Order: sequence, then structure tokens, then C-alpha cells
Amino acid sequence: MAYIDSKGVRLFVEETGSGYPVVFVHEFGADYREWELQVRFFSRQYRCITFNARGYPPSDVPESLDDYGWEHSRDDIAAVLQGLSISHAHIVGLSMGAYATLQFGLRYPEMASALVVAGVGSGSPPRLQKEWLAQSQAQGRAFSEQGIDAMARATAHGPTRIQLLKKDPRAWQQFVAHYREHSAQGMGRTVSRYQALRPSLEESQAQLAALTLPVLLAVGDEDEPCLETNAFLKRTIRSAGLWMCPNTGHAINLEEPAAFNAAVLDFFGAVERGRWPVREA
Repeated sequence: MAYIDSKGVRLFVEETGSGYPVVFVHEFGADYREWELQVRFFSRQYRCITFNARGYPPSDVPESLDDYGWEHSRDDIAAVLQGLSISHAHIVGLSMGAYATLQFGLRYPEMASALVVAGVGSGSPPRLQKEWLAQSQAQGRAFSEQGIDAMARATAHGPTRIQLLKKDPRAWQQFVAHYREHSAQGMGRTVSRYQALRPSLEESQAQLAALTLPVLLAVGDEDEPCLETNAFLKRTIRSAGLWMCPNTGHAINLEEPAAFNAAVLDFFGAVERGRWPVREA
């Protein structure tokens, strides 16, 4: 366990195992602990690195809204790598963490060897941007008005989360318990500044079309808000493969850990053997 500085904000980092480095970037509703089943699996072969985003204790919870946003989250991945003296690594992100992972690949391609982009795209289609902004701003206010317990219950019973309860009640209960330990202030500022204001991925279409880093897109077929964007990314990124997990919602790594781990391990293997394809333009 360690703390790494990123633009004056301390990020809590944990390392497990040895070998080629893999960095896991968590989603909005989770923290580094939701990667436990991946760390236990991949640390047998890899150096696994997890960290808490800014606003998620024991990482710092900055007071200034200017210390939150998608650019900070993208750059925080780079800060973690630099703080650990890692020149390049495989990066695995879920949801909010997947957006940061993809943006990291665009901004710092020399530091990434492979990108796993899981459950990305909520609110990204341009026609949904106005609605997404309003919903995110309302959610940001709700953290201070309703408190963390109410937000945990609302999130965990949402249409893309209830699948976890049906499949694995203990994992769902743990997700809720961890959520309740988060900072309401940190999450409120994160959703108001990062989630609400992040650009649509379709605005980066030209950059994405030029990306040649190996990319594995992963999405559950019941993660309705993300399906359209994953189809767009598959069409746009010439080096992307799309893995869709059946009867699965948003928290794909928690709902189907064995399938998720196997798909990611196969992807890493193909990349490391130089066998991951890039479509011709």
C-alpha cells in the first residue's frame, strides 16, 4: 500500500503479485476493492495495481471542484504509473474508469500496451447528452441532500445493477456495503464535474479511428445505456474487439468474474504474442 501524488492530490495505491504490470481503474459506484476477484486471478502471472480515484478515501477528497474532472482521472492513471516507475502497462477500466482508460490511451499511447474498456458509454450518444447532463447534475445534488445510504440503495437497485443481486446476493451486499463507505462529498463532486461534463466519445471519432493500441471492449447485453456506444467504438477503432457477455448488466467483472477474467486473459495473451489484429482502414 502506498500513496502517489497526482497534481497535489494523494491517490491510494495497492500492488499485488509480480510480472508485467496491469492497472485496474474502478467505476463510479465502486473503489479499488471491487477488483479483488481480478487481482486474485491475475496476480498469479502479473503485477496488479489498483488505486482509488480522487474523491474516494483513503485517497484525498479535494475541496475544490477544479480538482475533479475526466482530464484529471485520465492523468491520474499516468501519475500512478510514473509514481511506480512503470514505463508502460496493460490498463483495465470499468465504466467511469473505462472512459478514463480510453482517454488515457488517446493521450498517452506510449504508456499503454493494451486497453480493456468495460461497460463504457452511459450518456455518450450525442442525442442523449442534454438528458445525461441534467441527470448527472441532479445526482450530484442528491449526494448532499439524501446522503450516501440512500444513494447506495438507489444505485444497487437500478436496472443495470439488479442482475448482480439475482446472480450473487453476497457480492451485491458487499458492493452496497463498500458504496456506503464512500465519501458523499467526493462522489457528488465527481458526478458533477466528471460524469456530467465529460464529452461524448463520438466527439473523439477521428482520434479513435487513428488508435492502433489493442483494445478489448467488454459489455453486458443487459447494460442498455452502453450498448450503442460499444457498437460505435467497435466500428470506429480498427484495433478493437467486442466481447458481449449474455444476461449481464453493468458490473460485468462482479457478475461474471470467471468469464470476464478468461476473456481478458485471452486478450492479454493475444497481445503479448503479437496476434491481436488491426483492421485495414
